[in-house]
Amino acid sequence: MVLFENDDVLALDKPPGVSMATSSKEGKSAEEVLRRLFTACGIPCPDSLPLLVHRLDAGTSGVVLVAKTREAHRALSLAFQERRAKKTYRALVWGHPVPARGTIDLALQRDPTDGRKMRVTATGKPAATRYATLRRFSSLADLELQPETGRTHQIRVHLSAKGHPVAGDDFYGGASRWRGVRDRRLREALADITRPLLHAQRVEIPEMGIDVTAPLPGDYRKILASLAAARPAPTR
Repeated sequence: MVLFENDDVLALDKPPGVSMATSSKEGKSAEEVLRRLFTACGIPCPDSLPLLVHRLDAGTSGVVLVAKTREAHRALSLAFQERRAKKTYRALVWGHPVPARGTIDLALQRDPTDGRKMRVTATGKPAATRYATLRRFSSLADLELQPETGRTHQIRVHLSAKGHPVAGDDFYGGASRWRGVRDRRLREALADITRPLLHAQRVEIPEMGIDVTAPLPGDYRKILASLAAARPAPTR
């Protein structure tokens, strides 16, 4: 789905399951990634392909910006590099972060034992993620997050390091915790999660007139409804 378009920028609502990873391997060129993205979004692929500005993990849904001109690509890329692009995410996480809002400031680097993953380490690159709890449920919490840096897997690793992995995240410890949920119907709903419930909800670049929001996807809304129908979280 197209969320926003002008002469320079196209904002798409990426569904989960679409890999945006690029490399020299067959099927992973930027052009092929863009064609898959357009197909997944249900819109015709333009004859003149736009340029990738940033990427989301395969399991993450939400706002993706692509540039329609090289000049726009330079301007957008610089805005992301200089942290002038404000990104807001939603995530359903296990447990209840304490305090309910704050900043996770932990350096990250590639895991030397598994190159697909990142890990927290004192010798890594600085990384900071602000978070705020929107609602607590019996087993999980719905969070709003704003990464101040853009490290690979940053939100997922930061939350896991604090003991609150994203629900459905098989890389960072959030895929199987549904087994400990007592409510049978909720346990069954959580068992059906097939990806990390992380959503790129909003991207703002005020100087370029960009303020784009993507609605929560169906699987996220379905779990929220199941959580709301289950027993409420205990108060403190």
